[in-house]
Amino acid sequence: MRHVLTSGLLAGATLVALPASAQEQTLTAVHAFPTTLIYTQSFLEFVDKVNAAGEGVVQIEVRGGPEAIGMFQQPDAVRNGVVDMVYTPGSFYAGALPEKDAMVASNITAIEARENGGIDLINEIHQEKMGVYYLGWFDSGVSYNLWTVDKPELDADGNLDVSGWKLRGNPVYNAFFTEYLGAQVIDLPTTDVYAGLERGVVDASGWTQIGLMDLKWDDFVNYRIEPDFFSTDLGVIVNLDSWNELSDEAKSILQETAIAHERSSVEKLRERRDEEFAALEEGGMQVVELTGEAASNYLAAAREKTWERMRTQMEKHPMGLEHYDALLEHFYDPSRDPGQ
Repeated sequence: MRHVLTSGLLAGATLVALPASAQEQTLTAVHAFPTTLIYTQSFLEFVDKVNAAGEGVVQIEVRGGPEAIGMFQQPDAVRNGVVDMVYTPGSFYAGALPEKDAMVASNITAIEARENGGIDLINEIHQEKMGVYYLGWFDSGVSYNLWTVDKPELDADGNLDVSGWKLRGNPVYNAFFTEYLGAQVIDLPTTDVYAGLERGVVDASGWTQIGLMDLKWDDFVNYRIEPDFFSTDLGVIVNLDSWNELSDEAKSILQETAIAHERSSVEKLRERRDEEFAALEEGGMQVVELTGEAASNYLAAAREKTWERMRTQMEKHPMGLEHYDALLEHFYDPSRDPGQ
């Protein structure tokens, strides 16, 4: 593996030298979010599975999370070989790979995308554009909701009225929030949202269906807006040189474990979502649901504004729109739209 460390990024890190008599290979890894978050715990569960199955062959050494390398610097760190592996949202490297938006707007899970060739396509694009191997799409099947401090207002047609809101934004949400909802957005990283809610800097945020309590945002937000939209796009990427240096047995262990975790994480996190929704509602969280045409338009806008962003950004890259239609075909099932 390549272990060229950049000064100040991983304080106290040491190079991992393989004993001459051993065939075991080691990959270093970091994760985007703090260990308290359910998604990081899912990744660490995957690491444990690999280390158990790969004893004597391949191991993953976790160097930490955003305290080791900033969450937005991690994709470049794996691309440049500072670390071998990163668990991160594709949205954190959207400038290099806008095709990841197909996963954001997806209405299928990694299970189906693995079976229909979608993940193979995403892997091909990662290798060509970023020099990384896309190992797996973890924790899919979890959508997003809007979470608000105050009770949302609906207009005469049942559409969400966000006038006066200060909505926490980020590149994943902003096209939908600004161009369809017409919201005022204030970009904040995940780690700053608690303070933003506490101080009234923002009074609403998009977030996934699980993890709100891990972040303690339920100290402030009181309403969940339905329907849910988008999909998580959390995945594991591996430096391509590091991947190619692995033995065939090590590659097999990593890939097979990743595919199994794609499936098990879908099932596990759906159960966790139901448990968390129940706990939040027991604690006083109220649900405001858009219905009929208002709900259909809301979902269509979330999807189509994301596709529009993907198309615009892809057109700026040398590959252009080469995979645009195939990405939509592999990651979106129109039969699952409400009303179909």
